[in-house]
Parts: sequence; C-alpha cells; structure tokens
Amino acid sequence: MNLKNSFWLVFFAVLLLTGPRFGGVSTFLASQTSNLNLGQKFPKKSRWFGNQVVPSSVPILILAGHADSQGIDGSGTAGEAVALKGFSPMEVGISDELFWNLKLSHAIVKIGKKKGLNISFYQPKRRTILDGNNATTNWSVGARHAQNGGYSLEIHFDSYGEYGFGSGLIPPLTTNINNIDESLARTFGRYPLFFRGGLGGPRRQIRLLEIGKLEGGLENSLRNIDTREKTIRAIAIRIVNALIVGINQKDSFNPQLLTDDIFLPKSYR
Repeated sequence: MNLKNSFWLVFFAVLLLTGPRFGGVSTFLASQTSNLNLGQKFPKKSRWFGNQVVPSSVPILILAGHADSQGIDGSGTAGEAVALKGFSPMEVGISDELFWNLKLSHAIVKIGKKKGLNISFYQPKRRTILDGNNATTNWSVGARHAQNGGYSLEIHFDSYGEYGFGSGLIPPLTTNINNIDESLARTFGRYPLFFRGGLGGPRRQIRLLEIGKLEGGLENSLRNIDTREKTIRAIAIRIVNALIVGINQKDSFNPQLLTDDIFLPKSYR
C-alpha cells in the first residue's frame, strides 16, 4: 500500500473512531465536502514532508491573510469577478480576498471549537499597518504564538488566472515541519519550502494555507447568496478535518527517507 492511500485510510479512520476529545467528528464526514471544488492544487512537485508529532492540546491560531495591509501593497487579490468582470467588491474598503479570508477564518474557529480543538482567531484592530514588524500585525502576533509552542495558520485565497498557482500549504521555514502541516498538504496541496524565496509569514513560523484561486466556480459559489454559507462551511470543515487528522497522527506519515533526497533530514523520521 503506498503512502498516499495509507493517509486517506488514516484520515477516514480518525474521523470515524476519534476519541472523546474530538467527539462527533463522524457527523460531518467528508461526504459534506465531497462536491467542493477548489480548483487545481499547486501544480509542481515539492519534496518536504511533515512528521513531527503534535500535542493534542496544541493551541491553534487562525489569521486572516492581508487583514493589516489594506490600501497598500499586499492587500490581497481582488478576485476575477472584480478585476475582470466588473463586479462590485464584496465590501468597500477591503479586497475581496480579505472579505473571504475573514468569513472563512471565523467559520474555521467556530467549527473547530465545537470539535474540541484549542483554536482561536486574531484580527488586527487596524486594517492598514505600514510597519510589518508592528506588535499588532498578523506577522508579529503569529510569530509570538509560534515561539510559545502554538500553531499559527494564516488563511488565503490565491490570485486568479495566470497570477495564481492554486490551493496548497506554504510551510514554515523550519526543519521541524509537523503532522498538521503534512495533513493539510495532503488535503490541499504542497507549495515549495522556499516559495518565492521565502515569504514573510513562513519566515516567522506562520503557515499560509491557499484555499484556491479566487475565480470561476469557487468564487461564484462564494458570491452566490444561495450557496455562500454552504461553501464557506464546507471549506472550513475540510480544514478542521485536516487539523484533527494531523493532531491525531501519533507517528510519522513518512517513515522512509527518500534515497535521493538529503535536504532537511529533520523533516523525516
């Protein structure tokens, strides 16, 4: 049995048999997200693996990407609907990406808490903070959380068209990539360790989760008032499921060192 098939067996087994801490997970199995189409995953092969065991009580901090950079460079994608089709933004004054990042972040925390996760959300009080190292930015708060042993995850939607790559996890720049990282990567896709030379979040031990390109069917299902809540919930459930699988994995997803890969030996067991 190959590693990919083994992962999905573990994934569904955990959802069905998980202990009381995460009781009730079987009531929102993958059947609720089976029709969810996030588009393509990151199309290129990446060679990092996560295999560090994570405590079941690990504090998870959810951040909404671009929450502190509106009106300046790095405000997030406008999305295909606004940029190419002339639709009005979802909310005046912020990018459509931030609008959806916020909606999804709140849903992740709400569902995660119901399933027993030690999970919270941070939102900067100001939408525009010029100094990335200001103590109240996502970067600073997420970095402190990670330094204290927590898991910091920033939610993003990727750019539309040729400007984006698709869904996937951008890992932190560390040799201690863990089982939650691996679970998210197997569920959503796997970006390279040094994507774009190393982004600000990963350099601060903040993981970035690209949900999908903000275009086409995914964006339509978010904008359509009849499917919006269902879509947000389905994405949030998929993320929470992956978090739980990673936490419940008490050994290595990848026990064998690839014979031709000598990079980051600590990322193997």
